[in-house]
Amino acid sequence: MNLVDSFEKIPVEIFPTAKSGSQRVAAEIAALIRQKEQSGAMCVLGLATGSSPISLYAELVRLHHEEGLSFKNVITFNLDEYYPIDREAYQSYYSFMHRHLFAHIDIKPENVHIFNGELPKEQIKQHCVEYEQMIADAGGIDLQILGIGNNGHIGFNEPGASIHSASRMVVLDNNTRSANARDFQNISRVPRLAITMGIATIMEARRIILMAWGNKAAIVARAVEGNVTEQVPASILQQHNNCVFVIDENAATELTRFKHPWLTGAVDWTEQMMKRAVVDLALKQKKPVLSLTNYDYNENGLGELLVEKGDAYEINLQVFYMLRDSITGWPGGKPNAFIPAHPERSVPYPKRCLIFSPHPDDDIISMGGTFMRLHDQGHDVHVAYQTSGNIAVTDEFVTRFIDFAVNFEELIGNDTAKSRQILSEAEAFISAKTKNQSDTLTIRQIKGLIRRSEAKATSKYVGLNDDQIHFLNLPFYETGTIEKKPMGEEDIKITMDLLQQLKPQQVYCAGDLADPHGTHKVCLDIVFESLRRLKKAGESWIPDCWVWLYKGAWQEWDIADIEMAIPMSPDQVVKKRNGIFIHQSQKDTVPFQGTDNREFWQRAEARNSNTAELYAELGMTRYAAMEAFVRWHF
Repeated sequence: MNLVDSFEKIPVEIFPTAKSGSQRVAAEIAALIRQKEQSGAMCVLGLATGSSPISLYAELVRLHHEEGLSFKNVITFNLDEYYPIDREAYQSYYSFMHRHLFAHIDIKPENVHIFNGELPKEQIKQHCVEYEQMIADAGGIDLQILGIGNNGHIGFNEPGASIHSASRMVVLDNNTRSANARDFQNISRVPRLAITMGIATIMEARRIILMAWGNKAAIVARAVEGNVTEQVPASILQQHNNCVFVIDENAATELTRFKHPWLTGAVDWTEQMMKRAVVDLALKQKKPVLSLTNYDYNENGLGELLVEKGDAYEINLQVFYMLRDSITGWPGGKPNAFIPAHPERSVPYPKRCLIFSPHPDDDIISMGGTFMRLHDQGHDVHVAYQTSGNIAVTDEFVTRFIDFAVNFEELIGNDTAKSRQILSEAEAFISAKTKNQSDTLTIRQIKGLIRRSEAKATSKYVGLNDDQIHFLNLPFYETGTIEKKPMGEEDIKITMDLLQQLKPQQVYCAGDLADPHGTHKVCLDIVFESLRRLKKAGESWIPDCWVWLYKGAWQEWDIADIEMAIPMSPDQVVKKRNGIFIHQSQKDTVPFQGTDNREFWQRAEARNSNTAELYAELGMTRYAAMEAFVRWHF
């Protein structure tokens, strides 16, 4: 008997990507709109903001333009809004909705309802009462779209919000403010208050669809499989009789059917599945792999594995060897050695290695020890900085660096007129800059130059020459705002040209999709698409090119998924830390820190030491730190 979704208390539909999941939701919305139109009724939609529904709104706009979907019979009510905030501010949800949806469809302006973040505070209570009445006058919400916060909030109903709550003003949780700082450059600019529909209001909708993509796996599992609790507001949706979660594969990874599939029925006991089960069992029992017993297996739902693979002793040995063989001090392969189980090939040696770094510091933060080791072991190492990273530089750094440049030119006697003009213009712009204003092109170029200089200094610290350092400045990133464009043909062309020029035997990419403003994912998709096209074109060097994915800045690979682990000594940890410190514009304050307020070097060291500790707990040699990689096959 195979009860795949037996642990899930809310129906869950899983799609390969956010785009395909959004298309499924858009199709249901379109069908509802057309059904209501045919019966002469209005369709009342509850709409969400944030990153989750962006692809949904893009698909609805496409349906409007290409398939004639009309929104003339649609009434909308948005979930929430920051307070206080100007409606025209880039970060306001009023602006968000018009930017992504309302400005591109034929909905009547009078049918659009969004909380007003400009009202005086003493008027908000009455405003919320009137908002609730407007929903009732419209006949209630037919279909409510939701996202989910990392702490389980729906709308801006934070942990602890009452199941009986109606629309009201709320104080935002610091985790929510940290996560949303991606839209405001830093947390100090994120409003502390918001207006939101209440949980009771949401639960009155006749149909609810919650969408979750990417790094939401942990909270999705708690909401779907955990107990109903106001500490995880999304879990209350278990009590709705017509709710579905639509998620992508990344957001599904913590569900029992994927994380512990052996508990949901019969499974195919591949080597990887066996490794996952045994590693999970060992960590749960707090035992080295080789100390697990038949009793441990039977008492934790793994009796079927014993039946299929034999005695615990034999299974333990197989998994022990898999873990042991993933550890290597030779990330480029050990020369003049034949090691069948080694993660990398011994030949060719030396290899040409290309490290793709989404931002100008991801290389040193996430794989600095491996970066240095590849160079020290004689490989031809190149690093490609995919974006300028300019939005992560504070305004204070701009004036500091221009001031330095002006004074340096004065010191050496050069004409400083142009530099003084740039400094004067920059100081004037920054002093008058509003919190929602985008930087000028010149300011963005200066911020990009700051990060470029830091990246170049880091690469030289490792030992690279100028011809091994490549700045791609991919166009998708250069919008001047937090919100980036999708991957474009020019991005792919630039990347393909570099790959063709170098013809690497090893490629390293950031697989860390928890990056809060999505740059890592776009950068990864660009590399993947470039390699696929080169393979399709029959490039002869492609079969000899192995692709390794790293994480580190935001999260780390699950221990059971790691295919290559590079140990680091205490001295190497310090050397990597010093390399990270070169990025002074990212030091002390992290502009886009997400829910983790530590500096990047602290996060990296904690994750690297944790990986080493987990290996030690499983019975491997105890190292100071480890960097981890998973191979991508294309």
